[in-house]
Amino acid sequence: MATVEVTFTPLPAHVRTARLVATAVARRSGVDESMLDEVRLAVGEACLRAVEAHRRHCPAEPVRIEMSNRGERFEVVVEDAVPSAPASVTSVNGSLDTSAIPAGFGLAVISGLADDVLISASDAGVRVTMTWPMTVKTE
Repeated sequence: MATVEVTFTPLPAHVRTARLVATAVARRSGVDESMLDEVRLAVGEACLRAVEAHRRHCPAEPVRIEMSNRGERFEVVVEDAVPSAPASVTSVNGSLDTSAIPAGFGLAVISGLADDVLISASDAGVRVTMTWPMTVKTE
């Protein structure tokens, strides 16, 4: 499956649409039905955080989501355009550097829903990468 990219105006109402699109793409990619609620909720949390950041700092800039297959993993990347300082990378499964995580960010919620989470913050914005395993479909 090719990569699916979605950009949307930073409005809370569009978070629901982002969740629905992510769930549909996850299903089509082969994510097990039992994990689709986790995908939907994690993507919603990451998108809501991005929307709130954009509304405060850059309301004219769109929020970006990228969904793709990475081998045996389904990956969702939610990016905002709000510069974050200091630039750093945070891995939920590694050592946690909380300076990269914006205040109010629901990291605990996302890390409990996604199989793996990577947060990177830079002058370009914050990038939340989440992955889930895909099941092998036999046809």
